[in-house]
This record gives sequence, C-alpha cells and structure tokens, in this order.
Amino acid sequence: MQIYLPIAEMSVNIFLILGLGGGVGFLSGLFGVGGGFLITPLLIFYGIPPAVSVATAANQIVASSVSGVFAHWRRGNVDLRMGLVLLAGGIVGSTIGVWVFAWLRSLGQIDLVISLCYVIFLGIIGGMMLIEASRAIFRTRRRGGQIRRTKKHQHSYVHGLPFKMRFYRSGLYISALLPLMIGFFVGLLTALMGVGGGFVMVPAMIYLLGMPTSVVIGTSLFQIIFVTANVTFLQAVQTQTVDVALAILLLIGGVIGAQFGARFGSNLKAEHLRALLGLLVMSVCLKLLFDLVITPTELYSIAPGNL
Repeated sequence: MQIYLPIAEMSVNIFLILGLGGGVGFLSGLFGVGGGFLITPLLIFYGIPPAVSVATAANQIVASSVSGVFAHWRRGNVDLRMGLVLLAGGIVGSTIGVWVFAWLRSLGQIDLVISLCYVIFLGIIGGMMLIEASRAIFRTRRRGGQIRRTKKHQHSYVHGLPFKMRFYRSGLYISALLPLMIGFFVGLLTALMGVGGGFVMVPAMIYLLGMPTSVVIGTSLFQIIFVTANVTFLQAVQTQTVDVALAILLLIGGVIGAQFGARFGSNLKAEHLRALLGLLVMSVCLKLLFDLVITPTELYSIAPGNL
C-alpha cells in the first residue's frame, strides 16, 4: 500500500515506513536511546531527501520524549533549574542551527553537511562505546562478573568559571556557563542532524557537570522536548521540510516497537547492550561514509526548485 508524502514529494510503502519506525522503536526500547541518530540515516538510505529526514525526525522526537519526561517527573528525577539553563542554551543554538540549515540548503550543500556530521559524530561515539563496552566485558570476565566501581566525576578548571548557580536537585554549585554551552551545542546538533542530542548531552551531564545519574535522563528529556519543538516549528516555517504524514507513520511504528524492545532488553547485560549499540552505530556510520566516497550513478542532477 502506497502513500504520497507531500513534502518529500515521493510515494512510499506504508508498511515499510511503519516497519522502519517499529525497528527504530525496538532499538530505542532495547538500548534506552531516543533513536533520532538512527532514524535520520535510515530515512536517507530509503530515499527520503536528507533535509526532510532531519526535520521530520526532530518532529518525531518531540512526541516520543513527552511520555518519558512525565514518567521521570513523577519520580522526582528532573532538575528543573538545570533543565531551564540547558534549555536557554538549546533554544539559541537550535535557532542559529535552523538559520544555518536554511543557508546551506540555499547553497545546495545541506545533504553533504548532514552526511558529514553523521559520519563524524557516529564514528566517534560508536568507537568510544565499543572501546568502553569491550573493557567492561573484559573486566567482568577477569573478576568473575564483578566490576569495580570507579569515580565518574572529578573537579577540573571548568568548575572555576564565573556566574555560579546552585542546582539543589542535582546537589551542584557550578557555573551556569557550562550547561549553557552544552545546551547550545546540542541545539545546533538538533537543527543540523535531526537528533535529540541525548547521546552527547547525557555523557556531558554526567562527566562534565557531575550530575547524579538518577536525574540525568529526565532532565535531558525535559530540554530535548522544547528544543526539538523549536526546531520543528522553525523548520516548518523557514524551510518547509517537515512531513507530518511521514512523522505520524514513524511515530505509530516507534511506539509499538519500543514496547517489545524494552522487554527484550531486560534479558541482556548492560555491557553487552552497549557493545551491540556501538556496533550498530558504527555500521550506520560506515554505510554513510561508503555512500559519500562511491561514484554516483548520475554525475549531476538539476533540482526541481532550480528550474
């Protein structure tokens, strides 16, 4: 069964898109990630224009993150003050990012920039995850299944920055500049890559800010909701690249797939999950890199908007 996507200007198989959303939802539930960094490359592989893939993925993240925030809010695992500081930086970063996105699209370079961003970030993050997971598995086997706890966070020069604020829920007294910069950077990534940015923000909140792990996920999701909503609105107004029909299909499949992924993931060890996710991320990275370096079948093309 085919459906026409008005913004992407192409027909797609409904069941294939539902399956794609379900597959990413399954992986999201399995690995505990938002899935934005997976759904955008997969849409590009399917043939959806990269600009539409980025904007539509950001739209999907808004809906999928809301339920997570409510769950963490009820448990008291959201640092509202920290979330607002991160959000302030994220709004500025995402607004500038959408402007850069529109500028690159007008130059005809947005497809290349999106692919390069994914190759760089997925390569770095996937490699780090594989190394960390391999070390954890090796330590577990050597110590008979017991992993020695190490200190995750140490004070450094960044804690001497001015404009300090007290974040009571996180038990921190640090400069507001650091979370502002983290939020700004994640906002840029959201606009340019169609991701929530959790794969960058969560490690930064733990290792740079020193936040307790119990409040990191909820606070990160709180910021992601509003930043991705801002990106979705600005993309719809400035670049007209948000395809609602595509987003709805992906969301339906994602909600169903996430339920199965969460159940299946409870049977696997944490270090094995990280290793599998690292392999998946590296596989997507290598596919994007391969598509960048191979000779295209058509040496040039004329976009309809330039006729």
